[in-house]
Amino acid sequence: MRQVLAFILLLISVSAFADDQPGHSSHGSAFDSGMRTRPWAMDGIGEAPFPITAKNPEVQKWFNQGNALLHSFWFEEAERSFRWCLKLDPDCAMAYWSLARCGFNWFAMGAPNFDDKDFDRYKAFLKEAVRREDKVSDRERMYIEAWAQATAPGVKEGRKVLVAQLQKIVIKYPDDVEAKAHLALFNIGDGSAFANELLIEQVLAKNSMHPGAHHASIHNWDGVSSEQAIRSCELYGKSAPGIGHALHMPGHIYTKIGMWHEAAIAMDSATRIELRYMNDRLALPFETWNYPHNRNYLCYIQEQLGMAEASLQGSRDMLAAPRDPDLNSESAGRAVLEGHQATVRALIKFERWDQILAKGVVVWSDKDDFGKLDQAFAETLALNGTGKLREAKERLLDVKALQVKLAAANKDPDSPATKGIAAAVSVVEGMVALSDGHMLEGQKALLDAADEDTKHYGGDPPGQAWPVIRLLGDDYRKRGQNQLAIECYERGLKQEPNDGFSLSGLALAHYANGNKEKATYYAGRLEYVWSQADPNLKWLEDVRKLGLATKPIAETPRPERIYHPKDLDSMGPMNWRPFQAPALQVLNVKGKPVQLKDYAGKNVLLVFFLGDECVHCVGQLKSINDRSSDFEAQDTVVLAVCSSTPAKLKESATLGKVNVTLLSDKAHENARRFSSYDDFEEIELHSTILIDKKGCVRWKRTGGDPFTNIDFLVTELQRINGSK
Repeated sequence: MRQVLAFILLLISVSAFADDQPGHSSHGSAFDSGMRTRPWAMDGIGEAPFPITAKNPEVQKWFNQGNALLHSFWFEEAERSFRWCLKLDPDCAMAYWSLARCGFNWFAMGAPNFDDKDFDRYKAFLKEAVRREDKVSDRERMYIEAWAQATAPGVKEGRKVLVAQLQKIVIKYPDDVEAKAHLALFNIGDGSAFANELLIEQVLAKNSMHPGAHHASIHNWDGVSSEQAIRSCELYGKSAPGIGHALHMPGHIYTKIGMWHEAAIAMDSATRIELRYMNDRLALPFETWNYPHNRNYLCYIQEQLGMAEASLQGSRDMLAAPRDPDLNSESAGRAVLEGHQATVRALIKFERWDQILAKGVVVWSDKDDFGKLDQAFAETLALNGTGKLREAKERLLDVKALQVKLAAANKDPDSPATKGIAAAVSVVEGMVALSDGHMLEGQKALLDAADEDTKHYGGDPPGQAWPVIRLLGDDYRKRGQNQLAIECYERGLKQEPNDGFSLSGLALAHYANGNKEKATYYAGRLEYVWSQADPNLKWLEDVRKLGLATKPIAETPRPERIYHPKDLDSMGPMNWRPFQAPALQVLNVKGKPVQLKDYAGKNVLLVFFLGDECVHCVGQLKSINDRSSDFEAQDTVVLAVCSSTPAKLKESATLGKVNVTLLSDKAHENARRFSSYDDFEEIELHSTILIDKKGCVRWKRTGGDPFTNIDFLVTELQRINGSK
């Protein structure tokens, strides 16, 4: 009787969790998003075994893979592995728990609460884990309970709750390496970094290449005492060479200690590995959070190496990357936002004033006051830099008006945003005042901004072009106040170690001050840092004109390799390019073969749909058909593919009303190649894919619902064609 009752309760819970709409997961909306194709055995991700209870022994292999991926914050791919665990063992509590961990991760645990709807699917996963916790060991149950308690309703400091629970696991199971690795990660920022490192050392004593331990060590020391993380910087990438983030994280440390060449190698390698993965797995920039972060960071480091053109090329490629209408505030928007940030930062840093003022070089956003302030700030600097003082003063009035408006909206005069805006306003006020002959007023404004800047300068990467104190140093040097200039440049080097611009200023100021020995020393340091710099940069050329007999001098905590981008070409591309579409081998309604190459020279809107019985699919195709003239104007053909036979497609009265090319995909072979098939539940998915005239994928959307934003498709085609 108990077994019958349990079976009935199980049916009730499954039906409550299920969704019987075509293309949707039968397990509910939590499974409708995320990866829906099967995983593969991944190389180079590190070893982090985590024994669990499972009915199918193969589950352990995929669980270990997912756990290793989580240690490197590769949440999307980790989820794919954990979902396959459920494919093999639908009742695996720890697989559900780990699916919850993909969302309730290190970043999320800092949230004030978990009321945001984005956490709903992870709550659903965790609920399923809790329902099954009686089927696992005591140790596993403690893990499930740790996350359940940390994310429970009303909990406002989830990270602290989680740390307390993980500590209990470490005490009860002192040989559990994973408990210590997790505790070390989630405890970062609380208490002593040294004490936290002692915990990390215990993990490394058992597994010297544990990816999570090295990752945690880097975060633990980042910005605290960055040099302490050099060992883990050297080993993390080696422990997980196939993961972009493992190659990326050392770059955080290297930038903070002035190892710019090593930092560039780290970020460039990370970017290439990410892009190689994206090309292999048909992923677009807005589908992987790490890509724009990697590339913007690399842009910043290239700036610091004097590689202005490489940096600007990277920013342009980010801006050219595909957008997504529903992700503009997150991943899709990040490529655009970080590309814009990198562009403006480089143009200001290298004083490309004419480009800032030229129409169309920078696409400014006027959708909000922050975007307007961004433009007004840069244009005031540019007008001032080109000697257009009257126009600069007029633009400065716009800057001040926007400052007042934003301060009134914020209502908190002590907030970092308000103070940051005030410091930025002081910079442009100071620069304009100096140009207008008001020396004391201008220098005071820059000094005030520099004092505020000292408290907040930085970021990963910094959004601003320079430590403000360097600007004041430049002004002192131009006025012959060389000792004051030297003091400013030395302050600048403390904020940004081995900054080439400050090294140039120090060489020039010491030479003007009559100290040829120190001038030669700083010139040598500049020659080292900027050994791969673009030709004709005035900061380097002005120093070389001094005629000092100098050799490159490396002042770094450890010896480093010199950054040569071509040395990394075997790893993959540095900048995003559209990837080639998979092969399309389908049959038309007459049973004749059709391939993408049949439409060479045309854009293709490729739609995978679920047949004429899917009302939503038919609605999508009709919406596309209604805009056929727009697609024709963009030199685009529409191909609609489903698993129905050619004969059934030809005979369909419903589809006969839609004037698109209908194609048959036998046994879902093409759907699988285009990732439009759910391998976990063996069901078809809706996919809408834009393929350009060269046969490269430029945008796609796959999921339980068909994509119906036709306006976006037309607009994106205009971008692809270069008409927008």
